[in-house]
Amino acid sequence: MNLEDVILLDVVLVLLFICVLNIHSEKLRKRFEPAPSKDRIFRCKKCDFVYTDDPDVDRSRCPHCGEGNESVKF
Repeated sequence: MNLEDVILLDVVLVLLFICVLNIHSEKLRKRFEPAPSKDRIFRCKKCDFVYTDDPDVDRSRCPHCGEGNESVKF
């Protein structure tokens, strides 16, 4: 093997190791990351307080001022 082949093999092995390490870390991150909440997000029209409520609720009362609000659509 000449020097160019050795250098190419080293670079390919290092890149392969980085790819395998990246795939492994993504699997670990997904396993330990919390699942997204199904709750709906509400913003009070009266006092601008942002809060959440159950996913089956269409309108919710603000816990600060009692104003009825609809969920925020993103």
